[in-house]
Amino acid sequence: MPTAGAGSLGHRVPDLGALELLLAVARLGSLGGAARELGITQPAASSRIRSMERQLGVALVDRSPRGSRLTDAGALVTDWARRIVEAAEAFDVGAQALRDRRDSRLRVAASMTIAEYLLPGWLLALRAQRPDTAVSLHAGNSTVVAERLLSDEADLGFVEGLSVPTGLDSVVIAHDRLIVVTAPGHPWARRRRPLAAGELASTPLILREKGSGTRQVLDAALGGLARPLIELSSTTAVKAAAVSGAGPSVLSELAVGEELAMRRLVSVPVEGVALARDLRAVWPTGHRPTGPARDLLSLTRG
Repeated sequence: MPTAGAGSLGHRVPDLGALELLLAVARLGSLGGAARELGITQPAASSRIRSMERQLGVALVDRSPRGSRLTDAGALVTDWARRIVEAAEAFDVGAQALRDRRDSRLRVAASMTIAEYLLPGWLLALRAQRPDTAVSLHAGNSTVVAERLLSDEADLGFVEGLSVPTGLDSVVIAHDRLIVVTAPGHPWARRRRPLAAGELASTPLILREKGSGTRQVLDAALGGLARPLIELSSTTAVKAAAVSGAGPSVLSELAVGEELAMRRLVSVPVEGVALARDLRAVWPTGHRPTGPARDLLSLTRG
């Protein structure tokens, strides 16, 4: 017979299913009734009791045509089993509370274009699915999004740069195109020929700050940029500066639809350069989104 310290508890203590079965036999006085209550067959219940008796080295149940009753040892083991099952139930309640707490909040970090023009619709749809989930949104450039995810300050992120930041997994959720825009009074607005990529690269532009996905894509596509005319930290600020006539800019097609329709901005064709980009959802490597983060990710790809 094994000594008290031999092996792990998992090998010496019956599993919860066996202990629940023993408690049901004690309560109902019938092995068959206990089996039905737990949704198993009577032969399976008998086998589980015998296996527990072999494991403990004592007889637990006396079986007869009139039913099943506990032996003296079985009654003692049942008292111990009750405490273990009650502790397991408390553990389960606590774990569920932690899950409920986790699922009651969602922390999102998103680069500016996605935060301003795509996320509101996704979050509205998420609210319809999860009305009790509180969502917090931090908008910043792609570098900031990666930092928040890696420091466990966000559950799900969205970026629009050329590549996936180190330490993150990703999936493409949408595609976007950058376009050159300027106020109607700018000379480029009256051009008859497309703008050459070289001229765009050499012209001071109103740009987002370094680290933004928009600027990364533009810099890589043109092989370098002139010193910015103005450097701003949000898409809205860049757009407002362009509308005011301060100078040309390059912005997401998502961001300027209304301004183009109202002729507050004019799109300037460019030749010799592709300004398409992928928009991605990102999360820490090896930690696939769960709970509300998983649901939001599903909505972005619907």
